[in-house]
Amino acid sequence: MKNNLIYKLLLITLSLLSVTFFSCKGGKNSNVSSATGWLFNNEEYGGFEKVNYKPDEAGSVGPNLTLITGGTFVMGATQDQVIYEWDNIPRRVTLNSFYMDQTEVSNHNYCEYLFWLSRVFASSQDEAQRAIYNNALPDTLVWREPLGYNEPLISLYLRHPAYQDYPVVGVSWRQASDFCIWRSDRVNEKRLLDAGYISSIDLEQTADNHFNTETYIAGLYTPSSAASPNKRAEEGKSYKATYESGTLLPNYRLPTEAEWEYAAVGLVGNMYGDNLESRRIYPWDGNYVRISDPRSKQYGQFADNFKRARGDYMGIANYPNDGYAIPAPIGSFAPNDFGLYNMAGNVAEWVQDVYRPLSFEDVDDYSPFRGNIFQVVDIDPSTGLPMKDPVTGKVVKRNIEDSDYEDLSSRRNYRRADYSNYRDGDWESLLVDYKDMSKKWSDEDPSYGTMDMYTSWDEEEPANIRSLISDKSRVVKGGSWKDPAYYLSPSVRRYMDEDISTNYIGFRCAMNQMGGY
Repeated sequence: MKNNLIYKLLLITLSLLSVTFFSCKGGKNSNVSSATGWLFNNEEYGGFEKVNYKPDEAGSVGPNLTLITGGTFVMGATQDQVIYEWDNIPRRVTLNSFYMDQTEVSNHNYCEYLFWLSRVFASSQDEAQRAIYNNALPDTLVWREPLGYNEPLISLYLRHPAYQDYPVVGVSWRQASDFCIWRSDRVNEKRLLDAGYISSIDLEQTADNHFNTETYIAGLYTPSSAASPNKRAEEGKSYKATYESGTLLPNYRLPTEAEWEYAAVGLVGNMYGDNLESRRIYPWDGNYVRISDPRSKQYGQFADNFKRARGDYMGIANYPNDGYAIPAPIGSFAPNDFGLYNMAGNVAEWVQDVYRPLSFEDVDDYSPFRGNIFQVVDIDPSTGLPMKDPVTGKVVKRNIEDSDYEDLSSRRNYRRADYSNYRDGDWESLLVDYKDMSKKWSDEDPSYGTMDMYTSWDEEEPANIRSLISDKSRVVKGGSWKDPAYYLSPSVRRYMDEDISTNYIGFRCAMNQMGGY
């Protein structure tokens, strides 16, 4: 007992001396609290853990990601708009650093996703759970043309090994977003294995009980009996990783429109100190679609995969221009200054944003984005844990409503659009029926919605839509194998309904940087 007391006194003395020493030297001891002087990661002081985390160090970044250092740039049109759409007026914005995939998501990547869904959900007795796999399947019929012979691509392009490194197409915006979530869970599951929080990947996961990051954090995931205890278990204690441990990564996601354009332009090699030589039309220097840098091994060659002219997708025999009539394998052609491949052609790509023609006027100039949806997790009163969706096995989230705030008038920063319906991406979500001013937009009455802004009033057909722009319109960036050179400029904006897929749109993932700037 006496020795134990002496040991504790010695620990206290050493901690106080270390605090005093480092305070005098102007330094910082990562093992001692600068607020209390208590030792971190020490059971004698309660065991509060502190991780010495360094952004961008080895192991803190997900696979295939490269860092895109943040900064300011002029976002918007860099060439005459040949179709006379004034939806992209140049404006200066600033972005934080973030990560982005070096290449598009490939057929092989997506087939791995389908394999996991089949293993977990295909044997379920629930029809809705079995449908999760079918809903994730790309639409291979996007290759079919009424007067063209593309039938082999319908059955071969997605699954044949010859095309495994080609970018996946035929996926909608929703399917691409779901893939990002699945990828996050699989990466975090492996990181838990590598860090010793679990001893093996549970291969007996089912539709009702499978690993995803949110259910793991919430304590709603229970490994099967086949999964042995974690390697960190000591003396009967149970260890579980948290976000504070630094083991789990943020979700993979689709990049925002601003992030995609900033990463594609890649102004790193176009700078002298903190000055830009000029704005770029393409992800490379010059006004041409060929590599114009004589120092490059690809000098004089086409910089990406696109449609050179009507009927010319690849050039003549033995002298091709870009060499590919359809999408090229990922990683083809020279990368841009950030090390990203195919940011001009090959396949166009989905981004997160809801499309609006006046986004350049509306969005913030710091980290611009249109499409926020603020959500809340409800707690099951019987268990005290977050509620779990019986079909998907994920934590249930719902959009925040006005009812979630007892007294909205007491919120000094209250604006209806901040909380009601950010799915529409518009500044003001409170709409008024022109025929009855007492009727206002609400989730309870679907007959009045943000679609009304793009609908001309029609006495006979009040819901007759007169525009392709809707709450489901998502921005598409970049050119493709099927597009002329105009679309190779990262500044060009296009949009498409989030449930539609084509044979020229794919995607790549992004991730927030942890720390850094």
